[in-house]
Amino acid sequence: MTDDGENRPERQRVTLTGISSRAWEHPADRGALTALRELRGFDDLVKAFFGMWNERGFRLQYLAGAIRVDHRQYPRVYQRFTEAARTLDVPEPPELYVHQSPMISGQAIGLDRPFVVISTAAVEKLDDDELRTLLGREIGHVRSGHAVYQTILTILTRWVTNISWIPMGALALRAVIVAMYEWWRKAELSADRAGLLAAQDQGASIRLFMKMAGGGDLSQIDTAAFLEQAAEYEGGGDLRDSLHKLGMTVFNSEPFPVARAAELRRWVDSGAYARIIGGDYPRRDDDRDASVTDDVKAAAASYRDQFRDSTDPLVTLARKAAGGAADLAGSAARGARGWATNRGTNGGNSGGESN
Repeated sequence: MTDDGENRPERQRVTLTGISSRAWEHPADRGALTALRELRGFDDLVKAFFGMWNERGFRLQYLAGAIRVDHRQYPRVYQRFTEAARTLDVPEPPELYVHQSPMISGQAIGLDRPFVVISTAAVEKLDDDELRTLLGREIGHVRSGHAVYQTILTILTRWVTNISWIPMGALALRAVIVAMYEWWRKAELSADRAGLLAAQDQGASIRLFMKMAGGGDLSQIDTAAFLEQAAEYEGGGDLRDSLHKLGMTVFNSEPFPVARAAELRRWVDSGAYARIIGGDYPRRDDDRDASVTDDVKAAAASYRDQFRDSTDPLVTLARKAAGGAADLAGSAARGARGWATNRGTNGGNSGGESN
């Protein structure tokens, strides 16, 4: 069992009063969420969808087969949970459960009454700061409204398995699932930012990724080497590696730990984290004035920047091909303009002679 933190003074953290989930949402995640929230009747459609699945039954499964956390059950976890909620200015944290699993994990589930579930491995293998980070991640998921879409994704995945004997039906659902997986991977990056804001400890965020990748013992794991792995994964290898990575991620709902560590470092290096800690962040009171157009543009810009800056061999090849196509199109356009200009000039000088 890791140190429970009782012998260490509590780290002072800035309370992010009135912070909106838009502060930590990845642009691609935020663009999709804003567009969905603007769709009239969408909430009613989602609730009808949940009516078919019975959200209450799923919650009862955890009530019956897991431990509900409070000041009497897992008090250390409860304390870290309330600290994370207080830092993110969430006055009424969702219900929290601990379920038996050897893997370090957490998830947010539900629509009307979202709740958080973490594994026993998380309780046993994470120190206080890492645990606070993980719990802050899940609070971030709840605040962003991710829980309902994650649950829908789970249901759709089950449906694909059940109707795999219907080729067209399975194919259509798979296309939807691929799109939702791409969105969910960005939602996970949003949650990583929320976790960092909740704990305000960059080292704890990196250690959490390291433990998720390699277990709870970090005595033989080096942070710099772990980040080197991330750089090699993102830009190393050749086209074969790129194709393998594509196959590994297209039906994966979570980015890999090394990639998440690198992405979080980029977000910190951009200055966004420091600005938020300094008090420069969007407030919940202004959420109703959020611009769908601006959020969609930010999402497009995010993908454009990712395409431009990526060192992945496949993306590099696509970038070169796109550049070559643009050069070819530009040359063709210039040639057409030159031909038209010469044609007009010659025609004017020849007095309308035919060829």
